[in-house]
Amino acid sequence: MTTTESGASSSAALEEHLSLIDELLAQPFPEADFYDNTGCGGPEHRVRILRASQEFWDDDDGQASREADADLRAYLNALIAALTKRWGEPLIVDLWPYLRASFEGEAVSEPINFLSQLARSMQVWPHRDSGRWFALTIGQGDKELPIELLAAVGQTAALEPSAVGRS
Repeated sequence: MTTTESGASSSAALEEHLSLIDELLAQPFPEADFYDNTGCGGPEHRVRILRASQEFWDDDDGQASREADADLRAYLNALIAALTKRWGEPLIVDLWPYLRASFEGEAVSEPINFLSQLARSMQVWPHRDSGRWFALTIGQGDKELPIELLAAVGQTAALEPSAVGRS
């Protein structure tokens, strides 16, 4: 569900996304890799675009990008607050070590490899009883491309320290 809504989040949109998050956690992972306009996924992971800004090809001064980022961050904060009430405080996972490991030729589990190419960090809630984790982040593939609020579900083992070499 990609939207271009801006401004404060409505309670209806928030409830819709919380319901989608519950579905993401409950759904089986796809058997094969896929990419479409809602996100991507594959064995052991799934990523959904919750909201996306417009593109920024004509944003010479960066103002539109800054405004879109602020709107998405406000909505991200509303989702984080709602999920924190449900599941407690999230872990903040720095994605830089995963990106660096990928650049150095190390295998990095999905969706962390994908997310590390778009975002600096992610808010993560482990769900150890199901062997999964859920994350939220904001990412952007390049300065001209849309800024996206992303929800991700992956296997818990992908976040273990041994999953990638770190310094």
